[in-house]
Amino acid sequence: MGVSQRGSRLSSLEPPVVEALDRTGAYGALVYLLEPDASLLRLALISGVPPGLAWQWTRVRLSSRLPVAEAARERRLVWRDVRGRGEIAADEGQAAMAMPYAFALGSAPIGDALDAPDTRWGVVTLLWPASHPKGPSDVEVTELHRLCRRLAGLLRRAQEEGEPYLPEDRPRVLFRPRPRTPGPDEALAASDLVEGLPDGWCAVNLSGVVAYANSRAAELLGTDVESLLGRLPAESVPWLGDPLIEDRYRTAIFSRESLSFSMAKPSKEWLTFHVYPGPRGITIQISPARAPAPGERARRRGLPSTPAPAPAEGGALYQLLQLGTALTQAVGVKDVVETVADQLMSAFDAQGLIIFLAEGGRLRSVGYRGFEPEVMERYDNAPLHPPPSPAARSLVDREPAFYGSREELFRDYPRMRPSVQMRAWGFLPLITSGRSVGCLVLAYDRDHQFTSEERAVLTSLSSLISQAMDRARLYDTKHQLVLSLQAGLLPHRLPEPPGLTVAARYLPATEGIEIGGDFYDVIPLDDHNTAVAIGDVQGHNVKAAALMGQVRTAVHAAAGEAPGEVLSRTNRLLTDLDPGLFTSCLYAHYDRSNHQLRLASAGHPPPLLRHPNGRADLLPVPPGLLLGIDRVAEYPETEVSLPPGSVLVMYTDGLIETPGEDLEDSALRLAGHLVRAGDQRMDVLADTLLHGTHHAETRDDDIALLLLRTVS
Repeated sequence: MGVSQRGSRLSSLEPPVVEALDRTGAYGALVYLLEPDASLLRLALISGVPPGLAWQWTRVRLSSRLPVAEAARERRLVWRDVRGRGEIAADEGQAAMAMPYAFALGSAPIGDALDAPDTRWGVVTLLWPASHPKGPSDVEVTELHRLCRRLAGLLRRAQEEGEPYLPEDRPRVLFRPRPRTPGPDEALAASDLVEGLPDGWCAVNLSGVVAYANSRAAELLGTDVESLLGRLPAESVPWLGDPLIEDRYRTAIFSRESLSFSMAKPSKEWLTFHVYPGPRGITIQISPARAPAPGERARRRGLPSTPAPAPAEGGALYQLLQLGTALTQAVGVKDVVETVADQLMSAFDAQGLIIFLAEGGRLRSVGYRGFEPEVMERYDNAPLHPPPSPAARSLVDREPAFYGSREELFRDYPRMRPSVQMRAWGFLPLITSGRSVGCLVLAYDRDHQFTSEERAVLTSLSSLISQAMDRARLYDTKHQLVLSLQAGLLPHRLPEPPGLTVAARYLPATEGIEIGGDFYDVIPLDDHNTAVAIGDVQGHNVKAAALMGQVRTAVHAAAGEAPGEVLSRTNRLLTDLDPGLFTSCLYAHYDRSNHQLRLASAGHPPPLLRHPNGRADLLPVPPGLLLGIDRVAEYPETEVSLPPGSVLVMYTDGLIETPGEDLEDSALRLAGHLVRAGDQRMDVLADTLLHGTHHAETRDDDIALLLLRTVS
């Protein structure tokens, strides 16, 4: 299949990547582009690593704790020295990834000085061998940032021309050019040289395909050269499909360190394999070996040579580690579905996936990929008893079921003929602690006979998925309860005061399930006067929520008094209650008759005012002490004019907080968004300000936003 037009445009990104690889000594590169909805990074370009080995990195959610997502969120270089052999790579206590192979990586956001502060194009990751010293060198940092700037320029120009770069479903593979190409005579001489060596020699490209083998290699492996060339080794020599060999191949590709191991042929003859990784694949030296003495474990470069690897070694261990680590980062049911779909479909080259949960005696779909909606309507909410479908039967019997073709499926379920979309299926019951959680369906659009290894690995993975889904379902239930409680503490509907148009937004934190303490209120006093308030109670728990309710009650009780007096009364009440928590609050009183606004602040971020001419300013409101600290604290007032057409923006710090950025700078950035938004409807303006300042999927603080526009 040829490269599509949009895929071919990605080739213009290749020269700067190749130059960066040459300058830094990195062996591999992964270029990610941000999806239009800014929630997903998709791998667009890959070099030095076979796409089949990087399946767990092809789609990365921005909320993930992988280095590439961290670099995008925090807009900084993220470095990892992955120690390998199943250890967890970590930085500042943050688990990043589980990898049984050692290497180093640096991820940096694509961007340059011409980009707006909130622009995100994507991320570049460079890979170095396991022998790389700990941490990046100055040259490596400089060249990585230089690459990011060059890619940003290409991406920005393409967008300005109306033809933005878009990755294909599969990443484009960049093959580094050879320093020189030998002539025919030289190539023949090299072949003659290798043919004359006493050992066997093979060249295997990055995809694992044999590109060259001498006669001695074929002889030792028990086959002929023609059968080896152009194929995976295990396709011509089945016993080379041993998980041990796959594990050593992955180790060489990722670590770029030479290694050796020994294993027995079916004839009981032993061979030693010396593996030498290079920029275009690996070179393998094969030689006869003596059988090890009982209990002997020969070692080469610290890696064991074992005749009988455990079933969990190699690819199975790799897949278990990857999915297990990814699932530890998945919080809710939606997260688990996306993680499982991303990891499993790529790893097993499947085209469809469904996850059902068992609820009320039925199977309810909580997520799917690759299936048409009308097909899902027929599958969804199927009863468990009696089991009418293979998914229900698998869960009831607590046994996985595999069907390699439609004919196999129809023999057991003839009534499914009209509703079948795929051609092969694996049905995996999700069971944890003896309880039925649901069923996972993995499907193919072609006939697919599941091997015994695939069945064993999928069964092991289903256990991890069961536990993750059970935790996620409990989290979602608790989180929904918290949101309901939060909604009950905020105004159910905003009033419509004379002379004002109002809009409000509240976003809960996405980290954890505790209730937030942000609040807002609009209190009509009479035909000419309206009070508004916004605040933030310290903490995220039920105690903070209860205090928030008390603060709202106190503000309502004092509303109508001068703003400073309202805050003073509320402060005295909170100090007497001594809840051990502090509260920020901004209170304002608007008089429609003279378009004057009086404000007082208890340690709250200053509001923004957009004037009728479109200019926006931070209002200089003196920040008094937080409520609940000093019983006799005073709160000075500020008075400003709000002629018709003015817009007042009140917010909590969760809206503007950005790691490493001063709060005042963040507030000024919000003012820029307010100016650029123009004369939008208030509800549209509220959404614009939310989306313009907060891109991350994850938030460790809740957000409250209150907007007022004066009308004549």
